[in-house]
Amino acid sequence: MDAFAQYLLDYGYLGMFIAAFLAGTIVPFASEAVLIALIKMGLEPYLTTLCATAGNAAGSMTCYWIGHLGNMQWIEKYLKVKPSTMQRAERFVKGRGAWMGFFSFLPIVGDAITIVLGLMRANIWITITAVTIGKLIRYTTCILATEGLISLFYTIWK
Repeated sequence: MDAFAQYLLDYGYLGMFIAAFLAGTIVPFASEAVLIALIKMGLEPYLTTLCATAGNAAGSMTCYWIGHLGNMQWIEKYLKVKPSTMQRAERFVKGRGAWMGFFSFLPIVGDAITIVLGLMRANIWITITAVTIGKLIRYTTCILATEGLISLFYTIWK
């Protein structure tokens, strides 16, 4: 995994997009670590955040598309999404609509939420908008929290 992370770091903004895309799909990957590493290496925080947001939203929309195909046996068998996770996501989304895509940044159930939105044939444009807003807020919060912690530790140890 270290070699793969180094590969992504070597590719800068494209590496950030790929890492975020993978993290947005069913593949478990910590794109936040790549985001922070790239910013600490000197890449522009705004552009890095935009690449991360675009990649992660595209990954989530891949989950939406998989759900749109509508085959629960494939989703459970090949994607290893547990039926209990899908049921939890369905209860969360039911009756609330495509805006629930905002919560696709949540760990564990985030992918299931977008799959359920695809199964429900939720409005794709609202889903894309909600997913993108949620991802942008998550990455922005991650950067602000990291910068704030670094500043705090620097002040304490100074």
